[in-house]
Amino acid sequence: MKIIRVPCTGRVDLGFIHRAFSNGEDGVFIGGCWPGECHYVTEGNIDALANVHIYRKLLQQIGVRPERLRLEWIAASEGTRYAELMNDFVKELKGLGRLGAGGIEGIDGVALKAKLAAVKRLIPYIKLVERERLRGPVRKEAALSAFYASDETNRLFHDLVADKLALSQIMLLLREGPLSTGQIAETLKLSPSEVSRHMNSSSRQGLVQYDVSRQRYALAF
Repeated sequence: MKIIRVPCTGRVDLGFIHRAFSNGEDGVFIGGCWPGECHYVTEGNIDALANVHIYRKLLQQIGVRPERLRLEWIAASEGTRYAELMNDFVKELKGLGRLGAGGIEGIDGVALKAKLAAVKRLIPYIKLVERERLRGPVRKEAALSAFYASDETNRLFHDLVADKLALSQIMLLLREGPLSTGQIAETLKLSPSEVSRHMNSSSRQGLVQYDVSRQRYALAF
C-alpha cells in the first residue's frame, strides 16, 4: 500500500496515483482536508476527489477493483480517525489479495503490466485533451460524486476512453509477439468479439497484420 504525502491533495496528479500501482502497490490511500476546510483558496481536495473518481473508472476498465484506491477526509487533529481508517483499508486490501499475484481480480503479472502501461499512455490524453469534458459542473462533494456516478458520464467515459484503452492494451501486448484473437482476449480479460473489432479496425489502418498460416495477429511495424 502506498500513502501519498503532499502539501495539498490538489497536487495529487493522476500520474502520482498511477505510479504507485505501477510500482507494485496493492492499494493507494489519499488523505485530504475536509471539504470547506481547504488551507488554500484552490480547494485542492475537490480536485483530488475528481482525480480519484477518474482513476477509479480507469481501474474498473482494466479489471482492477476500484476499492484499491481510497480517498478520505481527515483533519490534522483526527489522529484516532486516521488510524482507524488505515487499519480498515489494510484489512480490505488483505481481503482483495495481492494485485497481479493471486488477487481477487485474477490478473497475472504479464496482463497487469500491459494494462497499466496502457493506462500510462492514456493519462496525458485524459489530462490535456478530454479532461475538461470529464469535470463535474459543480465543485461540491455530493454534486461531483453524483456527476461521476451518472449514466451520462459513464457513457461519455466509454466513448472517450474505453476503446482507446482497450486498443492500447492490445498493441502493447502484441509487442511481445504474435497472438491469436483468443490469446489476446484471455490474457487481457476482454471479449473475443471486442478484440476482433479492434483487430479488424487496426488491420484497415495498417497497424497490424494477420498471419493466415499461424492464425495470429502481429504488429505491422
